[in-house]
Amino acid sequence: MGQRVLRNRRTLFERESELAVVDEALAELTGLSADGTAPADRSLGPLLAFAGRAGIGKTTLLTEIRRRAAAQGCTVLSARGGEQEQRVAFHVARQLLQPRLAGAPEAELRASLGSWYDIVGPALGLCAPTEGAPPDLQGLRDGLDWVLTHLVVRQAPVVLVLDDAHWADPESLGWLAAFAPRAEQLPLLFVVGYRPDELPDHAESLRGLPGRAGGRPHDLEPLSADAVAGLVRESLGAHADDAFCHECWAVTAGNPFETVELTAKVHDRGLDPTEAGAPLLRDLAAAVKGSGLIARLERLGPSTVRFAWACAVLGTEIHPALAAAVAGLGHEEAADAADALRGARVLTGAETLEFVHPLIATAVYRAIPPGFRVALHGQAAWCVTDDGQAAATAARHLLETHPEGDPWVVQRLRAAAGETLRAGAPDAACRYLARALREPPSAKDRAAVLYELGSASLLTEPATTVNHLRAALAEPIAEPGLRQNIVYRLSQVLAHSDRLAEASETLAQEIRVTADARVRMRMLSEQFMWDAFRADEPDHPSRSRRLSRLADRLQGRDLTERYIIGLRTWDAVQRGEPAEVALHHAERALAGGLGWAEPDRGFEVPVLVALAFMYADRPDRTEELFATGTADFERQGWRGAHLSFAYTLHGYVRYRRGRLAEAEDLVRSGLRLAERVGPGTPVYWYAVGTLVQTLLARGRTDEATRVAEQHSFHEPFPAAVVFPDAQTVYGELLLARGLVQEAAAELSAAGRRLEPRGIRNPAWCPWQLHLARAESHDAPDRASATALEAVGRARQFGTPSAIGQALRTAAEVTTGPARLAFLKEAVAHLERSPAAYELARALVALGTELRDPALLGRGLKAAEGCHADGLADEARAALASTTKRTEDASSPRG
Repeated sequence: MGQRVLRNRRTLFERESELAVVDEALAELTGLSADGTAPADRSLGPLLAFAGRAGIGKTTLLTEIRRRAAAQGCTVLSARGGEQEQRVAFHVARQLLQPRLAGAPEAELRASLGSWYDIVGPALGLCAPTEGAPPDLQGLRDGLDWVLTHLVVRQAPVVLVLDDAHWADPESLGWLAAFAPRAEQLPLLFVVGYRPDELPDHAESLRGLPGRAGGRPHDLEPLSADAVAGLVRESLGAHADDAFCHECWAVTAGNPFETVELTAKVHDRGLDPTEAGAPLLRDLAAAVKGSGLIARLERLGPSTVRFAWACAVLGTEIHPALAAAVAGLGHEEAADAADALRGARVLTGAETLEFVHPLIATAVYRAIPPGFRVALHGQAAWCVTDDGQAAATAARHLLETHPEGDPWVVQRLRAAAGETLRAGAPDAACRYLARALREPPSAKDRAAVLYELGSASLLTEPATTVNHLRAALAEPIAEPGLRQNIVYRLSQVLAHSDRLAEASETLAQEIRVTADARVRMRMLSEQFMWDAFRADEPDHPSRSRRLSRLADRLQGRDLTERYIIGLRTWDAVQRGEPAEVALHHAERALAGGLGWAEPDRGFEVPVLVALAFMYADRPDRTEELFATGTADFERQGWRGAHLSFAYTLHGYVRYRRGRLAEAEDLVRSGLRLAERVGPGTPVYWYAVGTLVQTLLARGRTDEATRVAEQHSFHEPFPAAVVFPDAQTVYGELLLARGLVQEAAAELSAAGRRLEPRGIRNPAWCPWQLHLARAESHDAPDRASATALEAVGRARQFGTPSAIGQALRTAAEVTTGPARLAFLKEAVAHLERSPAAYELARALVALGTELRDPALLGRGLKAAEGCHADGLADEARAALASTTKRTEDASSPRG
């Protein structure tokens, strides 16, 4: 055993510094310092990256790292990128995780993975994709994170080794690059090897990963002449003389792979490793690579060449029978070819074949005549299909073929796209469908392919999706259901791209030509929904009347009817109709079920119905619905924009209840997810606006200002209606900063925008309340009138929180006896509401007005309970002043 270890370590010439770093990392990982006495921290990072050109010895070094890790009791997870497989989604992820999970009974696997089974199972090849909407990218990555984290915890310590990372598929590499920094908190060492000059665009993330060498990899250098001499003598014997060894170094330029292959040729030829044989080395070295390798391969005969070509087309993990089928060889002929290629050091393995080195695989593949290469890929697609492999395996080969109008090719590519999309790899699905369009599909199938392509690119390239879907509508479509689905999807992507007017018009055009009454109602419900979010809706009162007439006669028999009733609920909230009206319709909408993750439906209406309960002072019901809806998102694997909305709006509910610290935590979680979706999207505006509003309530104006500046929270505001209303929150921020005139201008503009749309409920948008405060500095009479109008609207809505907040604001801008009356009534209303922060503000204001220590004490306790730090400081100051006045008044001198 000791001799074998020494031999392995001697083989890695001039890699002592790299191996020292490896040993140090493994010692830290296993909890022992270099002398084996004390735990070590991980201050140097959990990542080891080795870079170098082809043949420099990365694979040999990583093999040694795996050996050393296993010898120290580590679990080793290993994968290797493949030149032919780099467009196969999750190819690397499957290599890493599938061996640890596959083979277990389904029941055991489901128990192990829990709710992640249907999300990560298809990506890892553990189960077939389920029908319905696929997980989003973040949901899938979160699932893979969970699987890897639990695997690491259960089988710690773990060493994860990724070789040829420059050929890793984008889906796996993106996941690993995002996961790598988390390894610092886990008993995990992450080791990668790659060729820096061959990194594709999707692998650029490797360059910036932090590791033990900072932000750069350990660069492997060519071997020196002395190291090559040692390698030659180890292979050929100690009698190899200096001149021979020096010539070996000269002809290989110190490349370890070429040196090993050269010594193997010397051994095969029986060449004496002396100065006399040195002149022959250059010719032998030429046969090791490039054209020399191909010439040597051709001498093995045409059958062997075809078998090698078939293997190069198949890539890695080559099954001999499949390679024989692709090459068109019989069993015996293929076996002879495999033996010949093993003998020539081209292939290795028995039941599963692989090339001795990626350089050889690349040389063989590139030597295939272009026309024959295309034909072999086409043959491979048929063979893997006949072998029962997934459609995506065949599609990888079909991407390399020329378009010929073959319906079978289109069918296979569409099937592969469906599998891949449901597994969570939309980019790969788009590649397959784009190739299917070039085949091209038949005229009757073209619209369907364009629709599928648009659906695949929905989350990643919305502008491209619009083009695909509009092109699909321009095609002749015989199936009405397909046309309707295209229209629904087009309106959805337009709306989510902040093009709500176009979304509404798209539906309006189709409504005019649709004969089916139920379909027309479904389209009408979608149009109502997008119009409800339009800030520029031209005729809101008319829509509101039409919506009311329609909703009032519906029974909620199906989802479409319940969606319309739900939109009626929201319209009542925004317009400030009595809260009991909104609640009546909300209960009607929920009566038959209103799931947040219904197939081919948006989640907007269920969210609006849930929020209606919050505005109507029933936040417990809202939180109950949010808990159920968020669980729906998580089960579906929707952890991007969907989950961001859920966290942000849940935070908004907590803000409205006065639980400000909890609100801030939830909204920051929502903002982190929104940042992954991208700035400028509606979910981003929701998150930033709610965070700014929450920070202002906590008294942290400077921090709120920084958040607004960092996230460009200012004009132009989105075309979609968001809540809290972005322009109103911005006006509130300006007011908190003392920019009174600027605040008044923004808040007045918000009113001019919302008033024509009939949005008059101060519980939904308190722009009038903030405007009154801004006006009070220069126009107190106008401020009082503005506040009193808001009080009237709040009384019409009828909830204690809305009335109490409006009355407190009216008191703030009023003088004389009315001020005290407003404050007393505000406290009375707010004590019956769930709005704890608003109650705290009213108590502090009333206690200050009356100089009442008891009221101020209650206000202080309420402010502290809300974590409203600024208000608490105000209450303490008022309480101290009041106490001092009382003491002064009661002193003998007083």
